[in-house]
Amino acid sequence: QVQLSESGGGLVQAGGSLRVTCVASVRTFSKYVMGWFRQAPGKEREFVAAITWSGGTTYYADSVKGRFTISRDNAKNTVYLQMNSLKPEDTAVYYCAAVETIGNQRSATRYDYWGQGTQVTVSS
Repeated sequence: QVQLSESGGGLVQAGGSLRVTCVASVRTFSKYVMGWFRQAPGKEREFVAAITWSGGTTYYADSVKGRFTISRDNAKNTVYLQMNSLKPEDTAVYYCAAVETIGNQRSATRYDYWGQGTQVTVSS
């Protein structure tokens, strides 16, 4: 069983930066591929970024590529999402997710464990 807890969301102006954090309560964090997803009101949950077990490979949605960076610290059981050059359309609840196996990391249905989410609001 994996418990995930996100933090770091908040209100930021367009063009600003924010870092959201996800801490996992699990014995062997490095066994899990980690992903970030987001869901805006009235919209489906969408993929943002993912990172493999040791952090060697990362994946990004086209909409955030070049602005967001996913990273992890296995010693701290933590995955980060650094968000720069934020836009109002980045406003959403951001969720982290975990799965042991690699596959289509852009699909939410692949992930077995989810956090409760953290709200990110970008004002124009």
